[in-house]
Parts: sequence; structure tokens; C-alpha cells
Amino acid sequence: MEELQNKIILSSDEMPQYWYNILPDLPEPLPPPVDPSTGNPVNPSVLERIFAKECIRQEVSTQNYIPIPDEVREIYYVLGRPTPIFRARRLEKYLDTPAEIYFKREDFSPTGSHKTNTAVAQAYYLHKEGVNKVTTETGAGQWGSALSLASAFFSLETIVFMTRSSYLQKPYRRVIMELFGAKVYPSPSDQTNVGRSYLSSDPSHPGSLGIAISEALEVALGQNNAKYSLGSVLNHVLLHQTIIGLEAKRQMELIDRTPDYVVGCIGGGSNFSGIAYPFLKDRIKGSSQTRFVAVEPKAVPSTTRGKYTYDFGDSGGLTPMLKMYTVGSKFPISPIHAAGLRYHGKAPSLCLLIKNGFVENRAYHQTEAMQAGALFARLEGVIPAPETAHAIKAVIDIALEAKRKNEKKIILFNFSGHGLLDLKAYEDLLYNNLKDYEPSEELISQYISLIPKVK
Repeated sequence: MEELQNKIILSSDEMPQYWYNILPDLPEPLPPPVDPSTGNPVNPSVLERIFAKECIRQEVSTQNYIPIPDEVREIYYVLGRPTPIFRARRLEKYLDTPAEIYFKREDFSPTGSHKTNTAVAQAYYLHKEGVNKVTTETGAGQWGSALSLASAFFSLETIVFMTRSSYLQKPYRRVIMELFGAKVYPSPSDQTNVGRSYLSSDPSHPGSLGIAISEALEVALGQNNAKYSLGSVLNHVLLHQTIIGLEAKRQMELIDRTPDYVVGCIGGGSNFSGIAYPFLKDRIKGSSQTRFVAVEPKAVPSTTRGKYTYDFGDSGGLTPMLKMYTVGSKFPISPIHAAGLRYHGKAPSLCLLIKNGFVENRAYHQTEAMQAGALFARLEGVIPAPETAHAIKAVIDIALEAKRKNEKKIILFNFSGHGLLDLKAYEDLLYNNLKDYEPSEELISQYISLIPKVK
């Protein structure tokens, strides 16, 4: 049994047949999206113009478990599910910690991250609905790559708005998207009114996920038979990602381990929620003492220094307003390498769990996160994405705390993506060119004050 702890594998017939929906188990009802002009809850049917109809049904579902379509499960299998869990023994030895560290290998996806779990599902539902064009945004490019691949499987025309800083830093992500047939524009772009408005004031604007979302929405709403697809934040996206945690629960049971900590980085919240929510169900119901740690960048401290309030999900104000931790949809986000974490808000369900004390939050500078990522690469032979490196930094800190207290803790984290297309970040680390960003209280307060009040 001890040998099995180095690599825990599920057979293909053990792949989950259902996604887990946390909404019915939340400690209090989730505040609904609201219309900013009236303050009234948005009728879910209104969102069907934007998203796949089945995704909107899942968005508000009260079912605890939602069946995964056979066609989606077949593609999950082709793309490498179920994914293995590895034990980071070399890292444990280096830290001289009594803690056991396990990581779920979502980087085994062909596009290198967990994002295919929802991309395949959303592309499938759009195809079944008869939609032939989909628009989206992407930060580091993992989501854009995943949706481009899924769209190729289902013959969907795809338009991706990629944050300009990442478009320049990560050119091979763009090449992958184009290889799968997508059109990719740096955001802000000259393709939309929203993009042109930002470029008029700053022609070299680094972009943000909020701006890219606005551009993708503008294009989707302006064309016939086109819809928009989102890679994080909303309930249906997090739902699709729970296949990670459902597999992980079974894998940890196979080696008779219960995690003391479940850790993940948070941009919008999809990879953290994907691994954490199936375990959180037990914590909410009082049958578990597992602690959950969500890690964000200090450059965009939404949950650690932001405000829990209604805000727009995009910078152009095209979306309904969501109740979440936010630093303001207009917040000027610094061009850190972990572009998937460059979002002003977080998933409403995750924010509710943080507010109620079920999820702990931490924030790190990109330099200390990338140092943790480099250490992990040298010890375990796997190069983490800059986003994943933030989670690894927290894991190291937790393991060292266990060492100080001489406590044998079981730590599980989501290795959400590899960094093979993010080597510029590691080059900057190796040659001391990384810059840390930490907004002042005055700046955060300024942009929070700009959030429109809900009527």
C-alpha cells in the first residue's frame, strides 16, 4: 500500500458519472445576479441569449448531482481523465516535514490545465443547441486553448480575446488557439467599442480579464447564432470542474487518507472549487474538519482586501451584477505573469464560503510564488504554471507549519496547469527581472468607491 501512495490511479470505469452541485448545500442562499438598473434579480431565461441554455439551467439547479452526458464523458476519457494523484515525496524530504503532500495532475490535459473539464461541456451544449459561433476571453491562455480545442471537436467557430500582456508574453498560447481554428485578438482590441475606448486613452493598455469579457460579450450579442462561454466564476463552470474533486475523494479513500488541507489558487475560482467543493460538502455538513485554503496574488487582492458587495463581472458593465469579493470592475490590474489570476472579483459561491468561514484565503507576491514553483520543478520534475505556483507556495508554508508543530498533516492541492508555455516568467525569475505589485489601500478604496450602488 505504501508504494501506491506515490501515484494513485483510477480506472476509466471509475470516472464520475455526475458533477457535484454545491448550491443546495451552501450555508445560506446564494445572492442572485441582479439588474443594475432596477436592483431586481435577473430572470435566468434572460441569460440564455448569452450562454448555452443547458448551462443556465445548471446555473440555478437545486439538484445535488447532475449527470455528465455520455458524449462529454467519452471526450474526458480521450483527454486523459481520470487524472492521477502523485505524492510529492522529494518536496516533503527537502522541507523535512512530517506532512504528506499530494497533488492532482490536471496538467495532463492536452492543453495543459483543468480548463477542458468545462470547455468540453459548454461546447457540447452549444453544439446540441445549434449554435455555430462562440466568443470568450482568456488571460494566460489556458482557457482559450481549452475552449478552442473543445470547439474544434464540435465544429464551432471561436473568437478569443486574450489580455494584451499575455498575448505578448505567451505567443505560443496564441499559436495553439489558432492551430485549433480560433481567431485570437489582443485585448483591449480594435474589434469592439469597449476595446477601442480603452485603447483611445492608453494604446499600450495591458488589458484585464474584465475588459476581455466585455469584448467577447459585445461580439456575441452583436451577431446572430453566436453565444459566449465563460471559463470561471459562474456556478455551471465550477460545477463542471467538480469532476476533479470527485475523483480525488475516491483516490484518497483508496490509500485511506483524509486531507487535513485542500489547497488551490484562485483567479475566478474554478480550479480551487473543482477540487475543493466535493470535500467541502462534508465540512459544511459537520462530518469533516478539513481546512480549505484559497490563494490569490497580492497584485489583485479581491478576497483578502476587497469588499463583499454587488459588482459587475466585466469592466464594461455588460453583465448582471454579482455578489462577490471585489476590488472593483474598473480596477487597474498589474501585468503579473499569473494572468489567470488577474481578475477583479471571484466566484459568488466561493465568496459566500469565505464569508462564512469555510474557506481561508491567502495572498502572495509573484516572486515568492515563482520561487516556490521553481523549487517544486527542481524537486518533483514538473514545471508549474505561475497560477499553480501560488498554490504551491501556500502548500510549502502549511508543510513548514506542520514541521514546527511536529504534526503529521495530509495536504492535497490541485496542480491546475503546467508552465511549459510560461517560461518567460521563470526566465524573469532566474535573471532577477520579476517585479512585485501591491496596490495601496487608497487605490483599492478608490476603485471600490466606483462600484455602482444596487438600487
